[in-house]
Amino acid sequence: MQRGREWYKLRMKKPLYVRELSPLEIIKLKEGLRSPSAFSLKRCQILLASAEGKVPSQIAGQVGCVVQTVRNALKAFNRVGLECLTPQSSRPQTSSRFFDQSKSEALGQLLKQSPRTYGQSSSLWTLEVVAQVCFETGLTEQLVSNETIRRALKALGIKWLRAKHWISSPDPAYSEKKSDETAC
Repeated sequence: MQRGREWYKLRMKKPLYVRELSPLEIIKLKEGLRSPSAFSLKRCQILLASAEGKVPSQIAGQVGCVVQTVRNALKAFNRVGLECLTPQSSRPQTSSRFFDQSKSEALGQLLKQSPRTYGQSSSLWTLEVVAQVCFETGLTEQLVSNETIRRALKALGIKWLRAKHWISSPDPAYSEKKSDETAC
């Protein structure tokens, strides 16, 4: 029985605390307690409680959140300081993870062809179809989101517009026949 307790103590992680706060940081955090933003207020409460020596589970109970929220706040403050008091966007900021320069150029060339070339049933490119074709042709290693495709196209200078239906035909004399029909 004793051996089990020793093993458990060795496996326990050290509690996470905020780094030592400077006097200016303490002042800013105390000012943040009067913030109209609930996000900033909660972060300030978490950081000040940790500076008092409380562990994340105690802070979570005091502030009314889950322990992981406390850990996230402490890690963010230890990484970026007071910048962690403002909420950041959760949207991806770049598509470069999936499209480097050569893949972006290949994407541009891909769009100059008909989707039917790649076995699609429609002759219109949509963001979903582009993502699917990129994955099927090996341009991307996984199926990417519409937003990733849109950002990659934006980086290429291509503005994505809603698809428009155009009448077309593989008949070489189609344009001539079309102009004859409309002339009546």
